[in-house]
Amino acid sequence: MELLKWADFQFHFGFRKEYFPFFIERLHATAARLEEMTVLIQEEMLEEKEPGHWSVKENIGHLIDIESLHEGRVEDLLQGYDLRAADMQNKKTTEAHYNQFPIGELLHHFREVRGAYIQKLLSIDPDLLDKKGLHPRLQQQVSLVDLLYFVGEHDNYHLTVIAQLIARYNK
Repeated sequence: MELLKWADFQFHFGFRKEYFPFFIERLHATAARLEEMTVLIQEEMLEEKEPGHWSVKENIGHLIDIESLHEGRVEDLLQGYDLRAADMQNKKTTEAHYNQFPIGELLHHFREVRGAYIQKLLSIDPDLLDKKGLHPRLQQQVSLVDLLYFVGEHDNYHLTVIAQLIARYNK
């Protein structure tokens, strides 16, 4: 079955701030999931890709790259602004040549940037978790808690893509 494109996902927001710790844990678990998925796969296989698609390493690199967008969007919400737009062409990921890096280095870097993001989130005053701003692509108002759900869904999208790539290698 062909996967739904990320840009075609639909979202329904309105999560209460009581969801915050659950979404934090989900975001924290992504690094461990990536490590578990890739630990027994040969390095060369993690670099294989089909035309117009990313390899496993490039998907992980994209998650590293987009972490700065997530952090910026948190700042946008806290400052009372609408959320900044994503580069839907993913120029940064395309130009980074992630297949040249060892998988261990990519996983370590992801763990570092995600850990810093989570620490920043945990330092936010709980009274600010309901602040909202407009998500530019979705044209919906999102709170900080909604944003964490969105980031978790984005993680899960790429984890699913990676799982499908790995399943092809194991055939």
